Amino acid sequence: MAAVLTIGFAHADKPGDPTAVSSDGGEYRDKNGQPTYKVDKDGKVDFYSYIGYVRYTANCMHCHGPDGLGSTYAPSLVNSLKSLDYTDVMTIVASGKKDVNQSSQLVMPALGEDKNVMCFIDAIYIYLRARSDGAIDRGRPMNHEPKPKGYSDAEDSCLG
Repeated sequence: MAAVLTIGFAHADKPGDPTAVSSDGGEYRDKNGQPTYKVDKDGKVDFYSYIGYVRYTANCMHCHGPDGLGSTYAPSLVNSLKSLDYTDVMTIVASGKKDVNQSSQLVMPALGEDKNVMCFIDAIYIYLRARSDGAIDRGRPMNHEPKPKGYSDAEDSCLG
């Protein structure tokens, strides 16, 4: 749980195999230590994928479009996460990114001080990773694991 509420920079290969091999407080990790999702055969998602959808919708959708599919204003994060790993995403979200040329001006603002984003960055990454891999369909995941014990306390601590 603490990992969702802190900024962590774990070095890992590009997203790779999303299979969850460990869990700490309901947050799953892949073999490279990157946050990942878990979707049961019946479609039930882990809590972090669910809360990632909620936080993405509240903080990212206005630029990157519904369900991470992009907009005329910002790129598809579903496509971007096919080639970006956790460290890449953390760096871009925290520090921002500019890609300005004659035909476009793409600017991602630095959100490293925005607790509404950074306290939930692992969950947002997990949700987008699941969307990128096609493991979660568009829309709010209706069936999800319960909130892990201690989640609310950690959330309150991060948000201050």
